Amino acid sequence: MGVGRRMKKQGAPEPLSEEHFAKLKRKHGIPVDDVPAEAPSTKKRRTQKKTEKAVKNTASKPSAKQSNGTKKTAPKGKPQKARAPASDSDDQMMDDEFNDSDLEIGSGSDDEMKLGSDFISSDEDSVYDSDQEATSGKKEKFVFSDDEDEDEEDREEKLTAANIEGLSKKLDAQRAKEAAENEVEMRDAAIQTNIDGDKPNVLDEDDEEDDLANKTKTLLAPDLQMLRTRITETIRVLEDFAELAEEGRDRAEYTNQLLKDICSYYGYNEFLAEKLMNLFSPREAFAFFEANETARPVVLRTNTLRTHRRDLAQALINRGVTLEPVGKWSKVGLQVFESQVPLGATPEYLAGHYILQAASSFLPVMALCPQENERCLDMASAPGGKTTHMAALMKNTGVIFANDPSKARAKGLIGNIHRLGVRNTIVCNYDAREFPRVMGGFDRVLLDAPCSGTGVIAKDPSVKTNRDEKDFLQLPHLQKQLLLAAIDSVNHASKTGGYLVYSTCSVAVEENEQVVAYALSRRPNVRLVDTGLTFGKEGFTSYMGKEFHPSLKLTRRYYPHLFNVDGFFVAKFQKVGPTPPNAVLANGKKDNNARPAESVEIVDKTPIRTEEEEEKEEAFADFDDEADKEYIERAKRNAMRRRGLDPRALKKGEKKEKKAEPKEDEKEEQKSEEEKEAPKEKTEKKAKKAEKAEKSEKVEVSKEKKQEKEKAPKEKSSSKEKTKEEVKEKTKEKKKVKAKK
Repeated sequence: MGVGRRMKKQGAPEPLSEEHFAKLKRKHGIPVDDVPAEAPSTKKRRTQKKTEKAVKNTASKPSAKQSNGTKKTAPKGKPQKARAPASDSDDQMMDDEFNDSDLEIGSGSDDEMKLGSDFISSDEDSVYDSDQEATSGKKEKFVFSDDEDEDEEDREEKLTAANIEGLSKKLDAQRAKEAAENEVEMRDAAIQTNIDGDKPNVLDEDDEEDDLANKTKTLLAPDLQMLRTRITETIRVLEDFAELAEEGRDRAEYTNQLLKDICSYYGYNEFLAEKLMNLFSPREAFAFFEANETARPVVLRTNTLRTHRRDLAQALINRGVTLEPVGKWSKVGLQVFESQVPLGATPEYLAGHYILQAASSFLPVMALCPQENERCLDMASAPGGKTTHMAALMKNTGVIFANDPSKARAKGLIGNIHRLGVRNTIVCNYDAREFPRVMGGFDRVLLDAPCSGTGVIAKDPSVKTNRDEKDFLQLPHLQKQLLLAAIDSVNHASKTGGYLVYSTCSVAVEENEQVVAYALSRRPNVRLVDTGLTFGKEGFTSYMGKEFHPSLKLTRRYYPHLFNVDGFFVAKFQKVGPTPPNAVLANGKKDNNARPAESVEIVDKTPIRTEEEEEKEEAFADFDDEADKEYIERAKRNAMRRRGLDPRALKKGEKKEKKAEPKEDEKEEQKSEEEKEAPKEKTEKKAKKAEKAEKSEKVEVSKEKKQEKEKAPKEKSSSKEKTKEEVKEKTKEKKKVKAKK
């Protein structure tokens, strides 16, 4: 059987080049040097693709019958002795490495199928060339062998064993070179590896300049990858300082380095970054800063005055909104993951079925827990999320006074109130510090005080650079004034309430625990109670050397990296008594018109006595009109407070009456002066009459003495009788007075 059509169409192969052998070396994982450019040879050799096709054919056709019907196998190569590697050139070292099947495509003769060990570096005559067949005119048959794969494996094993020493040396040298290059790169980029036991070098030398500082000065972007790696390494050192710290380095140096890196990486000013870092451990502070870089999830609050959460969720899902309940702690919240429609323009939104509100804003109203038919006050209510939430919990009963000092923000408040169907709210525009004088006697008061916004940096990144030390002095002062005004606005005698909730969207201690501690010291008639919230971290009882009251554990803190909500603080007070006299008011002044403590609240604890016991008492106190006036005035004030009126209006009326009284006094003084200016003649006549009267009296006195001496024994008996009659008359008068009572 002759040569098939496939072999006839194949044609002459392309010549083998150094690139071909370089590819074979790379395939086997052997390093390859630069391939020298060779002059194109005139001989055509088989290409690698065609040889690979031939190898595939050998695998698919393990045997081919000859014309005589017998199978002819390719003989195995002779075993060759291992020779020492030569150091002259890489080609000599790699001579025996390859004896691939790609090169074993040739004639059917055994002599031509056996290739020498120096095949790669051999002469052109040792390479099988199809052009020679064409010139010689001999056409040999293409031979397929079953043992071809086995021969290749045996040859590779023998060749690698022969060159293993030289290859290992070359690989070791190459690895050492790569390791040196990697070490140089790591030093240049200041990248440290997380290997247990090593001591990372994250601190700059004293003599070297800080590259990051220079970059920021020249307005160049810092290397963020380098910064992040150094931050993680510094945190790792601070967590295990005893083992990982460098010798002679202090913890303060590492914290300062961490602070600089965080300021450069996240864009905070140094003052605010240090204040926030002091709240957490290094790793938790890093998580807090990282959480502020991602936005909090979008949350809806269901308006239960209009619909139910289940119905609202179904309606929004039908519109292509992906959502789920915000958590077990809320019955009205829905968290939105994806929406195909704008959530602020859906028919449900326009109908007032829900409001876009952060999940952390639910917490103050849940802690306040207003009841039906109560009088409540929201001191800073715009844009109305908390006010409408209170109205929903009260089921549109009672009354809510929604106050906001800004008229522009109050317009948005009014719009939300109308859209959500709230009917028990009165909007007012006062400075909240004046509210105790404007109106008081509320059952519950909510104060969401203005703050620095360090808990909502994800919403407002400008806080990173806008807040400085001045803000943390002014804002706490305002918050203290507002909290005192809120306490004074609560009615301690409320049967269902007497509660106050103070909240901020800040995580700074100066705006939270310190303000609460100040209120407790200025108002001993309030105390902290449990907020009733099921989650949240306890407030600080000690911070940076400052100790607070142990009851501050009842306050709650919320962080974005722990609860995936905005940073928040919630504290709940209960007012247990009236505001003490001469207390410092919200404006920082004392109330000089306050009555003494005894007259503020008097409780008569004298026991009820029988008539017999009252008769035995010798002394008796008549009714005191002045004391009665005090009781009457106090009752009037309490009644006015219950009605929401200002009790000090009574004092204004009394002052007007006092101004009118001096006119009558002036008339009496004029009369007395006229009497003093009487003529002297009248006085002289009176003097003469007095002298005559004295003379006549002396004469009469002498006569009376004589008569008394004669009547003395008779009068002694009569005087005793008179004293008895007087005693009887007095006892009768006392009995009459008691009977009248």
